[in-house]
Amino acid sequence: MSPADEDELSGIHCRLDELLAERGMTLARLSELVGVSVVNLSILKNDRARAIRYSTLSAICRALDCEVGELLVRAD
Repeated sequence: MSPADEDELSGIHCRLDELLAERGMTLARLSELVGVSVVNLSILKNDRARAIRYSTLSAICRALDCEVGELLVRAD
């Protein structure tokens, strides 16, 4: 099994796309609010992130007015 395959088996799903849609917000606008590049947010949104800083997680949740458990859920 390659490292890429192992990453896909993390069992964590990021609901960023759903939360953005619910709030009528674009990834570009979220990027402006949290100070994280659109590319990095896209990686997170597509479940490709290998890690996330607590400060980034906190900023995203603050901008989306959500809890961590609404953003990151178990996928298994």
